[in-house]
Amino acid sequence: MKHLLSPLDFSVEETEKLLDLAHEIRITPEKYAHCCDGKKIATLFYEPSTRTRLSFEAAMMNMGGNCLGFSEASSSSATKGETVADTIRVVSHYADICAIRHPKEGAPKVAADFSGIPVVNAGDGGHQHPTQTLADLMTIRELRGSLDNFTIGICGDLKFGRTVHSLINALVRYPNVRFILISPRELRITGYVRDDILTDNGIEFEEVEKLEDMIDQLDILYMTRVQKERFFSEDEYLRMKDYYILDNEKLSHAKEDMYILHPLPRVNEIAVEVDSDPRAKYFEQVQNAVFVRQAVILTLLESAKTAASL
Repeated sequence: MKHLLSPLDFSVEETEKLLDLAHEIRITPEKYAHCCDGKKIATLFYEPSTRTRLSFEAAMMNMGGNCLGFSEASSSSATKGETVADTIRVVSHYADICAIRHPKEGAPKVAADFSGIPVVNAGDGGHQHPTQTLADLMTIRELRGSLDNFTIGICGDLKFGRTVHSLINALVRYPNVRFILISPRELRITGYVRDDILTDNGIEFEEVEKLEDMIDQLDILYMTRVQKERFFSEDEYLRMKDYYILDNEKLSHAKEDMYILHPLPRVNEIAVEVDSDPRAKYFEQVQNAVFVRQAVILTLLESAKTAASL
């Protein structure tokens, strides 16, 4: 039985197949409207979420399935001291697949180790967020036609941003992808990403502090928010939160065919005036996330069905 804990759990070939399925769901949704009739997804969210939790639930409902779960740890037996391992053992009797978000890195791996159903990591601390990465990949591929030969600028909180870590992990497997890592010194990419993923794989990358110095070189600009929930100090967060704000003036120096992505939610790192620019694709990214999660659910349910027949 297959789980999705990291974007690397799918090979490049499997990722392409999944993105092909997500594209087919996008253009022919009626074909998949009943393929999960009688199936249930459990969404176990120990951390707040809007897009990720609702898009998993929308994905299952779009295919005729049902949803159960909780939206915060305080409404679960975690408040009584129940472990993730015990929770997933119980939930395995109620649902066919599970999406789990947890503030502790590695919690979805623990769930997978004790689960009787496929587990999807819906975000663990500052570690990984594989289904967001698949949505990012789908959006880039739909816009550019492929996932190779482009320069991507990733801007904002690169230290704590799990979407950033997952995306870099996935994109280094494609040829001729160049990374411009844009952040203040305090929020630079973590050492294991810089050394183990980029440097050790011979990937071209550059670390800079000013967005305006590099924006004209970018084919994709991936903006991220400074994450208040990852800071230990309110003062440090307040000092960092307005470090980057993309507005029309900065955007005037970008290529006409550069696309802007953002995993959302945004705070103020993208000015509202940018929303009307045709290069702003972050709300399309949101829609693609539903199609991708439908494809993930179908793929993992099929793997569980195959495993059960062996």
